[in-house]
Amino acid sequence: MDICFSSAIFSPHSLRYNSIMVITRASEWSFRFKFSYNKPLFFPSNFPIASPLLTTTALRRNATSLPPLRFSGAANVVVVGAGVAGSALAYTLAKDGRRVHVIEKDLREPNRVVGEVLLPGGYLKLVELGLEDCVEQIDAQRMLGNVIFKDEKKTKLQYPLEKFSYDVAGRAFHNGRFIQRMREKASALENVRMEQGTVTSLLKQDNKSIIGVQYKTKDGQELKAYAPLTVVCDGGFSKLRQSLCHPKVKVLSYFVCLILENCQLPFEKYGHIILADPSPIFFFRISNTMVRCTVDVPGQKIPPDGMANYLKTMVASQIPRELRSAFISAIDRGTIKIMPVSSMPADPYPTTPGALLLGDAFNMRHAWLGGGMTVALSDIVVLRDLLKPICDLNDSTSLCNHLESFYILRKPMASTINTLSDALYKVISVSSNEEKELRQASFDYLSLGRFFSSGYMSLLSGLNPSPLSLVLYLSAIVFFGVGRLLLPFPSLERMRIGARLVLCAFGIILPVVKAEGVRQMFFPASVLAFYKAPPER
Repeated sequence: MDICFSSAIFSPHSLRYNSIMVITRASEWSFRFKFSYNKPLFFPSNFPIASPLLTTTALRRNATSLPPLRFSGAANVVVVGAGVAGSALAYTLAKDGRRVHVIEKDLREPNRVVGEVLLPGGYLKLVELGLEDCVEQIDAQRMLGNVIFKDEKKTKLQYPLEKFSYDVAGRAFHNGRFIQRMREKASALENVRMEQGTVTSLLKQDNKSIIGVQYKTKDGQELKAYAPLTVVCDGGFSKLRQSLCHPKVKVLSYFVCLILENCQLPFEKYGHIILADPSPIFFFRISNTMVRCTVDVPGQKIPPDGMANYLKTMVASQIPRELRSAFISAIDRGTIKIMPVSSMPADPYPTTPGALLLGDAFNMRHAWLGGGMTVALSDIVVLRDLLKPICDLNDSTSLCNHLESFYILRKPMASTINTLSDALYKVISVSSNEEKELRQASFDYLSLGRFFSSGYMSLLSGLNPSPLSLVLYLSAIVFFGVGRLLLPFPSLERMRIGARLVLCAFGIILPVVKAEGVRQMFFPASVLAFYKAPPER
């Protein structure tokens, strides 16, 4: 085998070539050698090296894809939080050869009412990351689509899964079981250190770059963890994101959550969306014996006169008869959980070198579509691909400059799910006559079936992350609604209502698109960050 380069240092764990590290498995000996440019060096055929011919390009491409080493020395990446985003990121970076230190405030199995639905597009990202087995052995339920109920009518919408293998579908499960599976898989890697502790602050160097975190262990000991890159993914209630961005968190509504036990859904393997007054109700199975019920309560305050009374008097009568008695039984058991549902646009660019936000700490949308985990996993795939060619993360300024492209490359999936979630929530949560008309138009349009509904489901499922397709689809619903008003004979009154309907629709869609960024969504190639290349070594 012959390898040509200018100089090299070979050690038990690394071969350095022009500051590029290639992981090897030579563990019991080391030596140092120097030779002139273009002079070949010959190794024996059984020499334990990763590739038969290593060039500069090959070194860069393969450097982070070799088997991980035992965790020793300083971490390459500190991850704050071991939820879905943190655990998946730790596993992914560790598989690429990084030493990852994960700090999570509570490593016990969480008992949450969020993160219970994974869309088919999110499952594909899970497969891409090598984590698809995390939905096995947790009693996860396949989801093939949604059924929408309105005024004694219903329409069944299927995910367009015909072109995919059998395992590709949505999943619903206990969030805590899913997270524990991901934590177990990440911590099983030798170069992942998962520790229980509470991060209190980010460490700055010269008030510029983030160089690590300060945290308190479960024993109360104050420690510091250093790494060239710190990724904060500590959830929607993050206390650290204030140091990295200017968050604009807005509470849109509250989810009132119940568990219905041992009851049958009218359509098994489908989510059930009831277009109730004033806002929707959701049912979906999370295990063989449990059905999650989520009642959306609009506004920034929960009803003052008792939640059980509100559910029995205002909500129960709007629930399908097959589920009503199980719903009332769940209320009587008193296991009601309430959580705020927030929206927060992602900051367009990083402000501090050496750190990154991810997951709900970075970007939130209304949770009614269950798109949060899909967006987070998609972001991790983008981030992994950007970091792969970079072997040395220590130049935080160059790294920060390179990662500007992350905020553009994530847009197709993120902006599609975000816009669909926030815009359609405003449509189905009626507060005016125009919104009622828009909701009826949406229901009737989807009831047409065939490509009318398949386009919507391809967007909702994360299988078609296309902002342009999303806008065309939403426009089609609006013009369908206007067309219904003007037929069979248009009148001035009907034209006036139609104009108000169009204005209402644009009043819903445009603020969401503006928050996502018009250029970033529809013209990413016009943004300079789109062309960022890895730092030269």
